[in-house]
Amino acid sequence: MEFRRGDLREASGFRRERIEYRGLEGDLIPAFLFTPLNRQPLGGVVVFHQHNGEFHFGKSEVAGEVGDGYQAFGPALARRGFAVLAPDALTFEDRRGAIQGVEPEYRDWVRHYNAMAYRLLDGDTLMRKCLDDAQRALSVLLDAAEVDARFVGVAGHSYGGYTALYHAAIDARCRFACISGAVCSFATRRREDTGITLFETVPGLVREIDTHDVLAAIGPRPTLVVSGTADKYSRDADQVVAKVAGDFITELRVDGGHALDQERFDAIVEWLVDRMTR
Repeated sequence: MEFRRGDLREASGFRRERIEYRGLEGDLIPAFLFTPLNRQPLGGVVVFHQHNGEFHFGKSEVAGEVGDGYQAFGPALARRGFAVLAPDALTFEDRRGAIQGVEPEYRDWVRHYNAMAYRLLDGDTLMRKCLDDAQRALSVLLDAAEVDARFVGVAGHSYGGYTALYHAAIDARCRFACISGAVCSFATRRREDTGITLFETVPGLVREIDTHDVLAAIGPRPTLVVSGTADKYSRDADQVVAKVAGDFITELRVDGGHALDQERFDAIVEWLVDRMTR
């Protein structure tokens, strides 16, 4: 996968490099690549950023430069030996057309909506585009960081969790997956009037699959499902997991809401690091 290297910075225990590559539609995809300082990475993970209605935050939140500190998986994992690629999702941060950077702009939501709506008019979906982007991200990680393909996977919280969920289900190169705040049945979301991400707005999707089917497609590859009991986006995560056969899923369910906290952040990091020794 072709990519271009850009600005390189060193920090305590890791290096951060700007990487750019092209999507299927010829669009430029910027990302940050984090690598451990002065040693070869032991493994790699693509970390997909959250949504949180903050379209001006993407890879920079995973870098710990803006937003929620409990989304800063790039530095934390790089210091533990991982190579981490954190790309901007379509319509976030530097993928907002002429608007780039980490300052909000009043048309941010409209751009995100149009990314779905215009594709539906063409008989396409935002999910197809985002999953194509995700697979390219994994290819770039493998090539740019030169990591062992046996020790690469995906992770994400919320919007990033949905991306990781579906990506791992369709791409066997994902040797493990961490899905946080994104496992809930369609029936529960419909009953409780929980919003559906535009990413999942695919005509007829619920006639074909439910969330447990997507999770099952990841097996037998190790999968971590993280949820909060008061999180509407993972309200029945434990029940969804119970429907999946096999023992490949590790479940962490805590008393709490949607936003990550220290307990969940630390547990995700430790579980991912553990994948490098299996």
